Amino acid sequence: MSDIGLDMNGPFLIAAAVLGYLLGSIPFGLLLTRLAGLGDIRNIGSGNIGATNVLRTGNKGLALATLLLDGGKGAAAVLLARVVQDDLAVVAGAFAFLGHVFPVWLKFKGGKGVATALGTWLALAWPIGILACLSWLIIALIFRYSSLSALLAVALAPVYAIWLGTPPLVWFGIGVAILVWIRHHENIRRLLKGEEPKIGKKKPAPAADSAMGHNGGPPLSDGKN
Repeated sequence: MSDIGLDMNGPFLIAAAVLGYLLGSIPFGLLLTRLAGLGDIRNIGSGNIGATNVLRTGNKGLALATLLLDGGKGAAAVLLARVVQDDLAVVAGAFAFLGHVFPVWLKFKGGKGVATALGTWLALAWPIGILACLSWLIIALIFRYSSLSALLAVALAPVYAIWLGTPPLVWFGIGVAILVWIRHHENIRRLLKGEEPKIGKKKPAPAADSAMGHNGGPPLSDGKN
């Protein structure tokens, strides 16, 4: 690993930020559904470009690919920046997350960032990433809400960072969690009202979707990614 002097930090920080943002802004959900001939994912379900909304097309393989690629782009940004300097990895990961949530190619209207956040955590500090992923899985198995699992998983990540003694990552985790919670404001409202659909439970298709011939796809909430 290279040792970069203080006089070189500015340009390298900018490069890490740009690299992370460009990687994070690749809208894999939109690209994959178009390549598969399924149209614009933004016209389906919640209109989100993440894996959960891709799952509403009925194509589980495409949804899994979106999940892995959205997580992978965050991890890739971190690992590429780490080749140069450890400190740059956090910058690249943070901007990869921002790129997914606010992609310039889609007029800054992107996904909710959960998969990209988890992929970034796995690359930054794999114990924290694994604990966050396990938290998502356990909460999903118990409560059957994808959105609730996502919200609690990202909220617990900075707690795990404190527990594992990695304070520099705490602020990164807090920032990510705040933005993910903001992006899930509609899910939070439905959760509080008891209207959020559970994993595996069908959600009635809106009349507009029926008129378009859309069957609503698998009945997950748009909480994850």
